[in-house]
Amino acid sequence: MQLLEDRIRQDGKVAPGNVLRVDGFINHQMDPILMREMAKELVRRFANHQVNKVMTIEASGIAPAIMVGDCLNVPVLFAKKKTPSTMDNMLVTEVFSFTKNKSYTVCVSGDYLGEGDRVLFIDDFLANGNAAKGIIDLVKQAGATLEGMGFLIEKGFQSGGEELRSRGIHVESLAIIDSLDNCTVTFR
Repeated sequence: MQLLEDRIRQDGKVAPGNVLRVDGFINHQMDPILMREMAKELVRRFANHQVNKVMTIEASGIAPAIMVGDCLNVPVLFAKKKTPSTMDNMLVTEVFSFTKNKSYTVCVSGDYLGEGDRVLFIDDFLANGNAAKGIIDLVKQAGATLEGMGFLIEKGFQSGGEELRSRGIHVESLAIIDSLDNCTVTFR
């Protein structure tokens, strides 16, 4: 998506260790106009799927997921990284965060995810695919159907996208980065 690539070139910052910072417009301070356009593009790319629920994982995926849910007029469910004492019918899985270098127990209520749900997962980044794998597990536990996975930015030089696609999952990424070498963004 040219609009997103242009914004990454303009305002993205590359830090050592293959880290792309987009916190000025995607995952800390957010540009709602850009977010709306990205949501419209994701909806267009998944138009042939029968989605009745958008799902993400807290926290950075919530904003794009809500925008996609709004465009589709369906509920948005996010997996929580802290287990609430008030949650009933809990579905639980483990997710390793590359960014934080630790594992999280993530959960959703089976009251909001179950058989008959046709889920579109939305997140800000796809790198190694750990969050995506956690969502796949939760969807499977619930007996729901995963319709696809949409990401704003994919680090194409990491294994997540290839692994998810090899499993037959419909994966769409609005910007795929082939390299962050020498603190320079190279798009596919």
